[in-house]
Amino acid sequence: MQTDTYIPRRLDDQWKIGFWDIDIAAPFLFSIFVGYVSSTKLGFFLCAAVGLFIARWISRTKADKHPAFAMHWAYWAFPSNPVTAMRATPPSHIRRMVG
Repeated sequence: MQTDTYIPRRLDDQWKIGFWDIDIAAPFLFSIFVGYVSSTKLGFFLCAAVGLFIARWISRTKADKHPAFAMHWAYWAFPSNPVTAMRATPPSHIRRMVG
């Protein structure tokens, strides 16, 4: 009974790629992929610069907000479909709530 047990402190942390959260790193990595597919150095660096700009914009938008801010914003901004629809909440196009 004297063994040290590890108690995790953060069970619900977002996934990370390096130092970035996954929702910040995904646009940058996608733009790197698009730049690679373009098969030119100029296209690659242009896409990388645009991806870095978008990643920095997302990180500044997320600053001082809830950790799942991007998921909440995507729920309200994008149309729902059967794959992304939630059962416990109303559809995102219903803006008027009673209660």
